[in-house]
Amino acid sequence: MFSFEGRVAVVTGATGTLGTAIARGLGDAGARVVVLARHPDRVSAASEALREVGVDAVGCVADVVDVQSLRAARDSLAEPWRSVDILVTCAGGNLPAATVPAEAALSELPVGAFRSVVDLNLLGTLLPVLVFGESMQVAPPGRDRSIVTVSSMAAERALTRVGGYGVAKAAVESLTRWLAVEWARRGSGIRVNAIAPGFFVAEQNRALLYEQDGSLTERGAAILAHTPAGRFGNPEDVISTVIWLCSPGSRFVTGTVVPIDGGFSAYGGV
Repeated sequence: MFSFEGRVAVVTGATGTLGTAIARGLGDAGARVVVLARHPDRVSAASEALREVGVDAVGCVADVVDVQSLRAARDSLAEPWRSVDILVTCAGGNLPAATVPAEAALSELPVGAFRSVVDLNLLGTLLPVLVFGESMQVAPPGRDRSIVTVSSMAAERALTRVGGYGVAKAAVESLTRWLAVEWARRGSGIRVNAIAPGFFVAEQNRALLYEQDGSLTERGAAILAHTPAGRFGNPEDVISTVIWLCSPGSRFVTGTVVPIDGGFSAYGGV
């Protein structure tokens, strides 16, 4: 039920912290993995690292906010890799320029950076879904086909300083539900769900969570105080949920958002 032998999985943002873990997890479960990201050197290194541990992997360079780039990347794949069964859209994140300084007036909100964050996360989810969704619709009959998008705790609960990111992820959740409904109504057999990770340490947020001496920042300490599990997430914590959502074990599950957050979303702070 949870084996992906003979299936092709495309993971966007597969060179990032969570994307790397998910690509490895799907590969360990038997999938042939397409590592898709913008930077050729990182794509090459990530796909080579997967092959070194026995995963059948290829690299694919594309910009997730450029539909022509995505189509060219898809069409460049060799024939056995073009029948896509699984798509996980990990590309996204916040941008430093869109992080509002703690003491700044809201009138100083960098609108251009706000727009860039929305494009990166919302269009960076929608466009790969549209492009690789074409390949998923021509997969052999009877195969379970699944798309997993990536949301965030910022979609459900307002987080200070990262408003653009929260808005974008809330839109990703709405998009996920809409795609799930539309594809189900058309009898495509494609399911669409989202995961909503809690707080995981990555290069783009490390400075917000840790001081240079390794101690927690005020923000990092506040997050852990509101996370019943008492720790930040490890990349491996997302793998089994993604595998379940991509497998026939969840064949009656579509249009959902699954939090992977150590209880952050359940805790009222009391």
